Amino acid sequence: MPRYRLTIAYDGTAFCGWQKQEPPAAERPMDSAGRAARAYSARTPLMDTAREGRVALRTVQGVVEAAVRHVVRQPVEVLGASRTDSGVHARGQVAAFTCGGDEPAVQEGDETATEGGGWPLARGADRLVAAINARLPEDVLVLRAEATEAGFDPVGHALRKAYTYTFHVARDRPLWDRHYVHHVWAPSGLDAQAMREAARTLVGEHDFAAFAAAGHGRLSTVRTVFACGVEEVPPGGCRGGAARRIVVRIEGSGFLWNMVRIIAGTLMQVGLGQRSAAEIRAVLAGRDRGRAGPTLGPEGLCLEWVHYGPGELPGASG
Repeated sequence: MPRYRLTIAYDGTAFCGWQKQEPPAAERPMDSAGRAARAYSARTPLMDTAREGRVALRTVQGVVEAAVRHVVRQPVEVLGASRTDSGVHARGQVAAFTCGGDEPAVQEGDETATEGGGWPLARGADRLVAAINARLPEDVLVLRAEATEAGFDPVGHALRKAYTYTFHVARDRPLWDRHYVHHVWAPSGLDAQAMREAARTLVGEHDFAAFAAAGHGRLSTVRTVFACGVEEVPPGGCRGGAARRIVVRIEGSGFLWNMVRIIAGTLMQVGLGQRSAAEIRAVLAGRDRGRAGPTLGPEGLCLEWVHYGPGELPGASG
């Protein structure tokens, strides 16, 4: 029973996050005529589901799993390392699934695997990547596949993860890459140096309760941040000499719900001069969500990589 590890990149704009979601059909929104809507939004159409009385939102896990099932012709489950929220992007999400080799048909629930299904190791990981990508929509791409040990757990075995949050600092809002940056403007711009000083305060093991959304559902809010920095980068897809791009980069053992977006919002306030870098230590110690900054939008956030062991180089996924 081969188990494969996938490295996946996606534009999260038109997805309701990574994790599959199938709410009751009664919660489906209605259009102006009182009829059940065909989508939750113009950018997130519904997907097919075999569960009676349910509707399936368009999620990355959902479309990847559907593509993998089509390729291996078996009812596999694709498990991802990070449950990125709606609108959040990824350059190095990691997922895994187990399938059979060339085996006879099996029955599982309401689904039957076709005889000869699965993906034997001898068939090759490169061919697996090509086959899956041929069945994926244009906003998600498998970058790499590799055989891994049977017990590999993308969630439990992750040692550290890295995210970036990108600010577009200019009077004019961004156009060409507006779905990948957070627009912010003040006459004085953002003070990147002050943001760097504040970011250093977050490095280490701390209780990040002040930087977690209500209802995060975790027993402990203690996390370790290995690195947190702020840098100015070339403007890239934006136009106009006055535009600046400032990127917050953070590596940690794991992150609470909305933790990076709240950290980015708090550092933005420091950059705007609305609070001092020295205040961040008090915010951490207070463990009060109300003392931290706002939860910024998902568009500026990107999962860069997930790191599993000493033999891997962070960022090697692309």
